[in-house]
Amino acid sequence: MKHSRVPLALVVTVMVASSALTACGTPDDEGGGGTAKQPPKTTALDINQTDPARLTRGGTLNWAIDQFPVQFNEMETDGNQAATNAVVEAVLPSLWHSRPNGEQVPDKAFLLDAASRTEGGKQIVTYHLNPKAKWSDGTPITYRDLEANVRALSSKDPAYKVGSPAGYEDVSSVRRGKDDHEAVLTFDKPYADWRALFGAPNNTPLYPAKYMADAKSFTTGYLNTIPVTANAYKLGGIDKTAQTVTLVPDPAWWGDKPKLDKIVFHAMTTESMPAAYANGEIDYFDLNASVAAFKQVSGVKSGEIREAGGPNYRHLTFNGKSPKLSDPKVRKALFKATDRETLVKSGLKGLNWEGKPLGNHFLMPNQKGYRNNAGDLGTYDPKAAARLLDEAGWKLDGGTVRKKGGEELKLRFVIPTGQPAAKNEATILTQMWAQAGVALDIRTVPVNEFFDKYVTPGDYDVAPYSFSRTPFAATGSSGTYARDGGGNDSKTGSAKLDDLLDKAGRSADQATALETVNAADAEAWQVAGVLPTYQLPEITAAKKNLANLGAQGMADIAYERIGYTKQ
Repeated sequence: MKHSRVPLALVVTVMVASSALTACGTPDDEGGGGTAKQPPKTTALDINQTDPARLTRGGTLNWAIDQFPVQFNEMETDGNQAATNAVVEAVLPSLWHSRPNGEQVPDKAFLLDAASRTEGGKQIVTYHLNPKAKWSDGTPITYRDLEANVRALSSKDPAYKVGSPAGYEDVSSVRRGKDDHEAVLTFDKPYADWRALFGAPNNTPLYPAKYMADAKSFTTGYLNTIPVTANAYKLGGIDKTAQTVTLVPDPAWWGDKPKLDKIVFHAMTTESMPAAYANGEIDYFDLNASVAAFKQVSGVKSGEIREAGGPNYRHLTFNGKSPKLSDPKVRKALFKATDRETLVKSGLKGLNWEGKPLGNHFLMPNQKGYRNNAGDLGTYDPKAAARLLDEAGWKLDGGTVRKKGGEELKLRFVIPTGQPAAKNEATILTQMWAQAGVALDIRTVPVNEFFDKYVTPGDYDVAPYSFSRTPFAATGSSGTYARDGGGNDSKTGSAKLDDLLDKAGRSADQATALETVNAADAEAWQVAGVLPTYQLPEITAAKKNLANLGAQGMADIAYERIGYTKQ
């Protein structure tokens, strides 16, 4: 899917099988020293967890985000971004909370309970919605909202620009149960990860029915505004000049009262965040595994670093529709021309964090079921890369850059401004790929245009950024890896990969699901559209007295619990 779509901080969301998560092991909490710490489990949590009753009521949280949100409909393709997630999930309903181990539990403010059963060979899920739940315009939240969201996200109407229809496309009907607060969903096919629907952990919070009723409302209803909310916070204001979005408590909220007076999201480049944090202008931000940022903020006495095994991984996406990269042999050659060990060491140097090349598109090394399926495509072999390029018709012929039909194998390597990791990768790969006779044309573009004007439309050859995972099955990755996926920016894929992703999401048996996920991953390596490089640690900087926010791992954020400890 992709929901945090921006180079580092802009991270595209990919779902991971919840059945594959494991809670065994604990992170090494000792800091400092010269020995790199082992990455803690993806399920680790470092948020200064505190009982809200012990927190001070009031205060402002200044939170830095890497883009100024424009589209506040997360499910609309252009709204699938990390900055949007951070804002929207504080003001819209989620039927589910995700625990640190990836387990999904009902958010009682909206969902009292839900259960799945099989009847007549079909899966039927019944939701009991909280009768107290209302939209900010006074309209009750009912089965009609679930029905409208399913209809919009099912991809059955191409006018809706949806990132991924995973799960929603399999719902054949949504009907009223015993009353308006009981919704009964019938699935045409079994969907093991039905808890992925209508939930912030999957970046698909619930939207009001009237804004899902037609494609125009879906696309424009939350464009440059948040007209209707239903959560602990509501919109306080959007300031395009200051590049801020302000949230304030909603007095009509029926759940636990939020502790803060306001949350102000400040859009700025990732390069400017450390200084703003050190100067006290912001209280919290995600370092995006930036070494420079880590060094800058480590000495801030009023703050602290919070770390966990991150759900994100760094990668290179190759544009399969590019005339120069349409041949899989060329893409595979570039895989083998990439020394990922060098990228890992360079990318993580200075973070006191051990890393190694990632061998799986869907599972992290510290997750149950992880298998390195890269094979020889994950091994640095410049000679093999040269042979593949020769076979594909790209010859050196005495020069330093390969040619075919008189055209040089010079690739547009598009990177966003203010992203040190991408700049570093561009420098390394320029030298590395030159050894195979491949030249790079480094094009630095505005960060706010990186996806919308370049990656998504396909105006690039290679682009580096990060994928972020949610706690759900591999079919959730269909938006990124399926041939018709709305977030498939590489425009590559295969029928086999589509089938395996689909099968993985429908298996209720954990062992079978993991085996199928790995089979899908092996095929993804052969498709050669995305080259995983390494898992990113989740590292955040926060004021010491900021509680219940930090390195979340697989847990979602309970915004009403965020606050400051008493001094």
